[in-house]
Amino acid sequence: MSDTLTLKHFIGGEWVGGEAGIESLNPSDTLDVVAVAPNDDGAATRDAIAAAQAAFPSWSQVSPELRSDVLDKAGTLILERREALGRLLSREEGKTVPEGIGEVTRAGRIFKFFAGEALRRSGTTVDSTRLGVEAATYREPVGVFGLITPWNFPIAIPAWKAAPALAYGNTVVLKSASLTPAIASAMTAILAEAGVPKGVFNHVFGGSKSGDALVGDPRVAGISFTGSQSVGAGIAKKAAERQARLQMEMGGKNPLVVLDDADFDRAVMCALDGAFFASGQRCTASSRVLVTEGIYDRFIAALAEKARALRVGHALDANTQIGPVASQGQLDTSLRYLEIAAKEGGRLVAGGDPLKLETPGYYLAPALLVDTTADMRVNCEEIFGPVGSVMRVKDYEEALAIANQGEFGLSAGICTTSLKHAHHFVRHVRAGMTMTNLPTAGVDYHVPFGGTRKSSFGPREQGAAAIEFYTLIKTSYTWV
Repeated sequence: MSDTLTLKHFIGGEWVGGEAGIESLNPSDTLDVVAVAPNDDGAATRDAIAAAQAAFPSWSQVSPELRSDVLDKAGTLILERREALGRLLSREEGKTVPEGIGEVTRAGRIFKFFAGEALRRSGTTVDSTRLGVEAATYREPVGVFGLITPWNFPIAIPAWKAAPALAYGNTVVLKSASLTPAIASAMTAILAEAGVPKGVFNHVFGGSKSGDALVGDPRVAGISFTGSQSVGAGIAKKAAERQARLQMEMGGKNPLVVLDDADFDRAVMCALDGAFFASGQRCTASSRVLVTEGIYDRFIAALAEKARALRVGHALDANTQIGPVASQGQLDTSLRYLEIAAKEGGRLVAGGDPLKLETPGYYLAPALLVDTTADMRVNCEEIFGPVGSVMRVKDYEEALAIANQGEFGLSAGICTTSLKHAHHFVRHVRAGMTMTNLPTAGVDYHVPFGGTRKSSFGPREQGAAAIEFYTLIKTSYTWV
């Protein structure tokens, strides 16, 4: 296996060392240490904020063409190295190699998209109600942004937060996830190679002390966070106390409704993909499948057969379809929820067993629970593992009512050939994104991303909508 990488913070254009306190293990082979990184106690984070603050005046005023060129070159370098970067991501996070390469490709495309957006920062001119007065609006950068990113998309999410922040003239301090420091550091190195000026982009490693330093610092104008609701609630309180801008994505418990009239084979594949691929570690995963009673028995039989046939293995093995979960903690959580489901009356019809393979890893056979009910914890709480739960519903109306229960509202899907039901679902389901005859997971990089209720807070991420968070509108009046 490859040598262990020794990582450093990136502050003010320099690689800054520190005592190693973070160890990244390969979830497919826990004997393989992918990387070691410093665990900041807050000092490096404060230094990074100072560097970002110092770089802001010049970066915010440079030609947008310069910002566009830097982002475009970063995107090009990522795409040119997608295979090597994808394998590093898979080794560190546990995604299969095609999934890893796919995520890296997405990151490259995100940088290229926002290279274009850097040149499209626009305002408006309107007629004033007063004769002889012109009125106009301008978009201006905000300042220093703190970005706190998760381990499940360890290059795509840092990319979709950092790229718009930089494109619109802001400076950045990234605190990446401790489980996946190596791939985030690889992205940082590419930005440095692409010519990002000193202090414009900074990257630190650390846990809660680093996060607290980032969220609480008055020099940080805004925080973009992706993670759990519990952590997000604490960040929101601290950000509100000092009136910092805030954008948060905090998970989902996404319903997939399957009606009797659905294209059966497509519906099964939508459920299989949404529930189990990427080891179920997607905030848009189809963790609740609601099936009408006319096809329920046939559907769970077909889905169970497909789930049992999925090949679980080492992420770097070309034959693997489902890699390991990312950590022992994630494995323990999935197993705990399977125990809870059994006590509450759920029936396990496929998987659910920890697997011992050639290399020691966090392997779990994809688990399918059936005959569950809406009030069971497995249908109310985010598990974030390869665990799918199926409920029997009487009809579309009951399915919609259950889909709208709970405190999450990120993504929701429906499988049906009925235009009436599909259209009604899109308009009435309480979710930020809807999928018709598609898995609930799987979104484009150039369209808005976000949910409702406690899944999201603040402006949308990605696409043209990102400008709302990363810029301020200035209104200007001129007497002529």
